Amino acid sequence: VQLQASGGGLVRAGGSLTLSCVASKSTADINYMAWYRQSPGKGRELVAGDAVRGPFTFSRDNAKNIAYLHLTDLKPEDSGVYYCYACDRGADYWGKGTLVTVSS
Repeated sequence: VQLQASGGGLVRAGGSLTLSCVASKSTADINYMAWYRQSPGKGRELVAGDAVRGPFTFSRDNAKNIAYLHLTDLKPEDSGVYYCYACDRGADYWGKGTLVTVSS
């Protein structure tokens, strides 16, 4: 499974962004999808995904084979590289990441 993430950018604190992750196969057939974030000096952490709730909203559009991460009320500490993740038939797949920078 190939994953292509996009939608990152520079946004002011309090702003919003929607990240997109296009999968190379039908997302309806992918067991699990999620978004992770890696901030400078930190490890990769889970942000949101299937059956995972957090401050941001994860959703899928299986008709378009896209997973989304809706980022709202962003804070500078939300800055980092956001990675799309999929687990399909026991194998892990990662996209290349998209950078989100939140200015204060």
